[in-house]
Amino acid sequence: MKIVLINTICGRGSIGRICADLYEELERGGDEPYMIAGRGKLPHYMKGMVTGNKVDFGFHVLKNFFQGKAGFGSAGPTKKLIAWLSETKPDLIHLHNIHGFYLQTELLFDYLKKSEIPVVWTLHDCWPMTGHCAYFDYIECEKWKADGSGCHDCPVHKKVYPYAIFKDNTVWNYATKKRVYSGVKNLTIVTPCQWLKGVVEQSFLQEYPVEVIYNGINLDVFAPLGEKEQALRDQQMAGYRHRKVLGVANYWEPRKGLSYLERLADELPAHYQVEVVGLNRPQVTTLYKKHPGGRLLPMPRTANASELAALYRTADVYVNPTLEDNFPTTNLEALACGTPVVTFETGGSPEAVDEKTGIVVKKGDFEALKDAVIHVCEDRPFSSEEIRERSMAFGRELLAQKYVELYHKIGYNR
Repeated sequence: MKIVLINTICGRGSIGRICADLYEELERGGDEPYMIAGRGKLPHYMKGMVTGNKVDFGFHVLKNFFQGKAGFGSAGPTKKLIAWLSETKPDLIHLHNIHGFYLQTELLFDYLKKSEIPVVWTLHDCWPMTGHCAYFDYIECEKWKADGSGCHDCPVHKKVYPYAIFKDNTVWNYATKKRVYSGVKNLTIVTPCQWLKGVVEQSFLQEYPVEVIYNGINLDVFAPLGEKEQALRDQQMAGYRHRKVLGVANYWEPRKGLSYLERLADELPAHYQVEVVGLNRPQVTTLYKKHPGGRLLPMPRTANASELAALYRTADVYVNPTLEDNFPTTNLEALACGTPVVTFETGGSPEAVDEKTGIVVKKGDFEALKDAVIHVCEDRPFSSEEIRERSMAFGRELLAQKYVELYHKIGYNR
């Protein structure tokens, strides 16, 4: 099958890595994949194109700042994409994130409706179903529900992505998305967790069938230390009380719970150090000044998966204090490296963790979070072998296999 994958970026960030992994597995299985990215560069081995450019990206961002119309700029790049699709004639189109200031989604969906090409749409957040937010759990908003009032008077349109600074346009956005994204003849929605499936089924997208396919990761890269390396590390660490707590995010926003990691650095026993990976330069500078004693180690983001895996392997526990999330792949990466996970009961974050691999605590309960970290680090209740075994359910090969089965199910059933 000739399959086109569409996402904001490729190869970077959790969704970009998922797209790259899926492309490689499809090609390995004999299908003909193409990758469309809104910006950045494609790896040299990929067929496809980058639709956007810096100038168009800037105009789209400004359109959203002043008019609140994220996802409804970039008409030129979208027409370019539609012309390419018309010439390439794919058997199936797989949408991932269609926001990110690179598509005019009304033009795209008009083409999808007219062409009747089968579509798989993987939702990595809630933006398609709301008048603004990619997530709404943090403010406990329910206006987006199909039986609700529809989005209006958004309290956070200036404060959260996609940052409509000068205008609350949520009424128009919600009504337009509902009209534009409805009525595609052969569209199947995929969610990476049961939590988001439940959200879709309460939204105006409930007309479409919804499948759950958990995110997949590269289990060859994200893997524990080998037996010899582990034995050497155990020997080196014998009698050494230092404990390493790790937090990772692609972007550290308030909803990701950075403040909880800061509190852990301040309140955990003296032999604990908290490493925070994924910070931008101003955040690194600020945290060094706020925590001069070395109890918190701020680190910039890395696009190198091998470097990230090495950080997971040397951690005693991975802490994900997210307050608003879908199904974070960082949990999977930590488990694959044999590292137990402590997370808040947020969105789909707990779905990767079971009683043999980590601890889930009530969202926002700092004392429970701290107690869980100490329990994991001092009592060692989890074995790296059982943790790694749990991660095998999230390999990219299994992800690709499930997607291919879905592609063939809907692509050949026209």
